Amino acid sequence: MIKRKLFEKIKKHLVEKEITFIVGPRQSGKTTLMLLLKKHIDEKGGRTLFLNLDVETHKEFITSQEKLIRKIELEIGKNKGFIFIDEIQRKENAGLFLKGIYDLNLPWKFIVSGSGSLELKEKIKESLAGRKRIFELSTISFDEFVNFKTDYKYENKLYDFFSINTSEGCKFLEEYLNFGGYPRIILEERLNEKLELMNEIYESYITRDISYLLKIHKIESFMNLLKIIASQTGCIVNYSELSKTLGISIKTVKDYLWYLEKTFVLRKITPYFKKVKKEIKKAPIYYFYDIGMRNFLFGNFGYLKDSGFVFQNFIYNLLKEIIPPPYRIYFWRTQDKAEVDFVIDTGTTLIPIEVKYKKLKEPEIPRSMRSFIEKYKVEKAFIINLTLEQEINLEGTKIKIVPFYYFYKTKSIF
Repeated sequence: MIKRKLFEKIKKHLVEKEITFIVGPRQSGKTTLMLLLKKHIDEKGGRTLFLNLDVETHKEFITSQEKLIRKIELEIGKNKGFIFIDEIQRKENAGLFLKGIYDLNLPWKFIVSGSGSLELKEKIKESLAGRKRIFELSTISFDEFVNFKTDYKYENKLYDFFSINTSEGCKFLEEYLNFGGYPRIILEERLNEKLELMNEIYESYITRDISYLLKIHKIESFMNLLKIIASQTGCIVNYSELSKTLGISIKTVKDYLWYLEKTFVLRKITPYFKKVKKEIKKAPIYYFYDIGMRNFLFGNFGYLKDSGFVFQNFIYNLLKEIIPPPYRIYFWRTQDKAEVDFVIDTGTTLIPIEVKYKKLKEPEIPRSMRSFIEKYKVEKAFIINLTLEQEINLEGTKIKIVPFYYFYKTKSIF
């Protein structure tokens, strides 16, 4: 069993009335997490009911609110209890359905999961506003992966582990950059089986979420778009070029990319500009929730070649974990080709971050980073690499050159 950090957070939320909503990529471990929560409640003497809408016989219980209530009363009575509903995206207008149940002020706590945002099929927006708290479960994070691989001996000492065991730490990084974080992929040792499992995960996503759930008819165009985005990780996306290459309209390209975001496959990052209007008009970059899926689509799963872009994706996912809302992550590009991989905007300060898949021996400050510092006069900047940890000062800016595992010590970029 691979421990998930989200388990303790969700466990604390079980005492709250609002619906506990667990979302994330297909086969990221949501069902396993819910079953662990159910076991925890059962062991404490609580009453539970578990419904999985991927199971045909369970679907009939949510055809109406009345039928669900009758099923719950039959199984656990009218007293306090915990109701688990897995794969809620199978229910049309799920948000409105759950809102109606919630507003009846019944004695039951609902824990619900889905591999797609309710926005995908919801006809009435914000139907659960103020009634739910969303917990996002992505695939296994790198620290969860390393903790599992080291039998949890260094669970609270990962920074020390990496700084002392540099070679072993880099081997773990290489494995993760190749295969990503799907639980089933991590638990399987054989390469050919990993490949078969990844293909199964991909086919399941295409058939269940894209063909069945979203009723997309141009499946081949959708799949080709996904493969092109995999080949352009870390690069600016040109909607017009994609439209011409795929033979579909620009609107359809944007719709498909939106579906990929809302089903937790891609994350969009937009450019930083002082004027919001410019930001909206400029082309974005897409990163993958799981880099193993990205490698599979690009055709180098287990045989990674373009490590630099994948490492950039890896760092972006790490930043998403440690940077709290409402802070935003952007990238920076200029017409004369200056670029900074990431810019953190806190609303009052900017923090530029450059990513280098290198074992730096001494500080290297790229021209683009110097240009950004000169333009925006920032207090702090980061250059993330594989091993070097050092701090220098450039024109009043504190530049931290840090290894990728630095944030396991600080738990923050601030």
